[in-house]
Amino acid sequence: MRDYQAPPDLLKDRIILVTGAGSGIGRTAAMTYAAHGATVILLGRTLSKLEEIYDDIESAGYPKPAIVPLNLEGAAVKDYEELAMTLEDNFGKLDGLLHNAGILGDRSPIELYDPDTWNKVMHVNATAPFLLTRALIPLLRKSGDASVIFTSSGVGRRAKAYWGAYAVSKFAVEGLSQLLSEELDDERHNIRVNSLNPGATRTNMRARAYPAENPASNPTPEDIMPTYLYLMGKDSHGVNGQQLDAQEKKPTAR
Repeated sequence: MRDYQAPPDLLKDRIILVTGAGSGIGRTAAMTYAAHGATVILLGRTLSKLEEIYDDIESAGYPKPAIVPLNLEGAAVKDYEELAMTLEDNFGKLDGLLHNAGILGDRSPIELYDPDTWNKVMHVNATAPFLLTRALIPLLRKSGDASVIFTSSGVGRRAKAYWGAYAVSKFAVEGLSQLLSEELDDERHNIRVNSLNPGATRTNMRARAYPAENPASNPTPEDIMPTYLYLMGKDSHGVNGQQLDAQEKKPTAR
C-alpha cells in the first residue's frame, strides 16, 4: 500500500467527504482525491481555509468541490442530519468518508488533566465521527463500493503516558471502526471500514506534540498519500476491519 501507484482516474465519479480539509493531512488528501477524479466535499471549521483549498482544486482543473463549514465541537445532532439531507439533495450518494479532523488537547498526567479539555477532545475526536458516520450511512449505502477511513494514531493502539484524552479518543475511534466494519460487512451495505495511522508526519499537530523535534525529519502529508488513495479506491475492495499504517512503524506516535 505504501508503494501503491494509483491510476489517474482511480476516483473518477466518486463523491468523497473529508473532515478537517482546511489544513494538514486533510487538505492534502482532499487535493489528492480531487486530482484522481473525485468530487470532494470539504468539511472544516474555518471557512477561509476551505475556500483556499476550493480555489486550488478549481484552478487545477479538477472536479468542482463543495464546501461544508462545520465546527465539530459545537455541532448538534440536527446539524449532521441536515448535512446528510443536503448531500443527498445535491449528490444522491456518498462513496467515501475520511475522518481526519482532530485536536490534540493537553499533554499532561491524568491527575492534572483539565476535565473541560478532556470533554472537548473526546467530543471532537470520538463523538463527532460517530454522529457524522451515523448520519451518512444511508448515503454510503447508495454507493456500490463505499469506503470509510478513521484516522487513528500509534497512541490509540498502545497508550503512552501523558497523551491523555487524545490517546483515549483514538482508542474509541479504533473501537468504532471495528464495530462498524462488522455491522456493515455484507452485500446489502457494500461499505468497508478501516482505521489508518498516518504515523509521524510533518503537520502542525505533530509540531505541537513534539516542539523540540526537527519537522524535516518526518515525511510530508504528500508522502503518505498512497495508502489514502488505495483505501479510498476500488483496489481495496474487500479490505475491511483492518488497523493500517500509512508508513513504516516508528517508535514515536503521531
